[in-house]
Amino acid sequence: MFEDHGALAREVAQRVAATIRRANAEGRRAVLGLATGSTPIGVYRELVRMHREEGLSFAQVETFNLDEYLPMPPDSPHAYHRFMWTHLFSQIDIPKAQVHLLDGTVPPERVAEHCAAYEAAIAAAGGIDFQLLGIGKTGHIGFNEPGSGLDSRTRRILLDRITRRDAASGFFSERAVPREAITMGVATILAAREVAILATGEHKAAIVRRAVEGEVDHQVPATFLQRHGAATFYCDTAAAADLTRIATPWLVDEVQWTPELEVRAVIWLAETTGRAILKLSEGDYTEHHLGSLLARHGEAGTVNGKVFWSLNDRIRGRAKLPHSARIVVFSPHPDDDVISMGGILRKLVENGNHVVVAYMTSGNIAVFDHDVTRHLDVLERVARERRLDAAFGAYAGAVRDAIAAKQPGEPDAPLVADMKRIIRESEAVSGIETVGLSAEHARFLDLPFYHTGTIEKKPIGPEDVAIVRRLLEAERPHYAFVAGDLSDPHGTHRMCKEAIDRALTELHPARPRGVQEPPPEYSDKTAGTFTPEVWLYRGAWQEWPVAEATWLVPLSREELKLKIQAIFKHQSQKDSAPFPGQDDREFWQRVEARNTGTAGLLDRLGLAEYNAIEAYVVD
Repeated sequence: MFEDHGALAREVAQRVAATIRRANAEGRRAVLGLATGSTPIGVYRELVRMHREEGLSFAQVETFNLDEYLPMPPDSPHAYHRFMWTHLFSQIDIPKAQVHLLDGTVPPERVAEHCAAYEAAIAAAGGIDFQLLGIGKTGHIGFNEPGSGLDSRTRRILLDRITRRDAASGFFSERAVPREAITMGVATILAAREVAILATGEHKAAIVRRAVEGEVDHQVPATFLQRHGAATFYCDTAAAADLTRIATPWLVDEVQWTPELEVRAVIWLAETTGRAILKLSEGDYTEHHLGSLLARHGEAGTVNGKVFWSLNDRIRGRAKLPHSARIVVFSPHPDDDVISMGGILRKLVENGNHVVVAYMTSGNIAVFDHDVTRHLDVLERVARERRLDAAFGAYAGAVRDAIAAKQPGEPDAPLVADMKRIIRESEAVSGIETVGLSAEHARFLDLPFYHTGTIEKKPIGPEDVAIVRRLLEAERPHYAFVAGDLSDPHGTHRMCKEAIDRALTELHPARPRGVQEPPPEYSDKTAGTFTPEVWLYRGAWQEWPVAEATWLVPLSREELKLKIQAIFKHQSQKDSAPFPGQDDREFWQRVEARNTGTAGLLDRLGLAEYNAIEAYVVD
């Protein structure tokens, strides 16, 4: 387990390098099994760095990739063939003849022959020394979907609907995702001498626990790795969060009690027993492996009271929120601000704060083509009826032609992408107007890393950091609100946070951390130094657990309704969002359930009963 994805990538890359050097020292080629997806990208970047800076050679390396969509041309932006040459092969010294990739263009009648030849090539190479894997939400490895047999080999496979939905964001719709693929089989993977399976992000936590701690099950192919003699799971802390040793360590070993762990344990005990915190008894503690916590405090009442008041002190109504301060809200996409913190945003406005909302990316890839044509129709009608410049007709025609010419899964033409950007910017302004702000409070940063036209983004670069830094220097905020999601390490939310962190580090190399009141110099915008207090919010998918939250902000029924109305302003994301994930509910429905669910937990724990609550963590 690693604190961050970078440390994980470096460790796995070192294991790969050790495999190469060991095999070469034995006078043979190292044979690597490689995976695609966002998680291994960091490993490939580190291997490229080691090749360039440390002389790691791939001249005596042979590679076999796990899988490929079917059908899939090798030059498609979605092809794993293209992915591997982009992220690794084109930047190292591996001979092309030693690279083996499954062919997504093989005719249906030759797929079985192609798969058999692939297996024969692996055997001829001496078998795989080191196999790199990711894990899907269903527990699939490669494209070995639930139900894959222990003896399965490289073959054609029908993709599970959950797998296709997970891939939909990269293809701009689920309909564009191929229904079939070719994949190494479970037996092929288990035949590797060493296996490394990577998982990052909180969205993988449940399946990591199932794969590591659950029974071996054909419905969860990753559980077969429990039978491998040298298989290692590499996780960041978010992906490991549900493992028993992390979530409830008192169930497996003695623990060193900290205030944070005590709060987690008491909340867990209250939820497990169905009792409010102040009603937990000594018997509850001893019967649920928490005798050492009880012994630490002497009696149940003492620890109950300590945790109860700790949680109670985290509740911050409007009166306890910032007043007359300068605040920057960083929103990775044009709707994350109102989805995640629409309630507190309204309170901050009411408290007389100067609030600026910085939209970090255009979010244009998350707009359907039919939304563009709908807006064009309105504009065309206005142009005709008001006899506006005929040049608009040519522009509208060009946009329509570009949409008509686009093939499923292809990136948008620049004209279309720009129109989608404008749509999302207008929705963002309408959203913040609902909570009391106006267009002059919006800043559209349009960071360059997002300009790829696809779901896969460029690494955060100096230009991205410079744009964020200029905004911070211009606004000199007392507080900065930042998306703190811990999902995809190369996802937009996490990359935006990286840009903010780097900008703050440049401004303050030794920035103090923790909760602090704004220093006196904040009263003067021309003061020489400023250190904003960073509040992390969560996105549309998860909320901060109560045990981790620094502040819990209650929302009245009216405030929650206003927040939902602000979310409604993002019409391009309503009814059927382009990237819904595995949750079919609309964003407003997820928000309502999440915020009322947090309030419901506090009620069950015996604290005050609120309608809804937003949670924040001070970084």
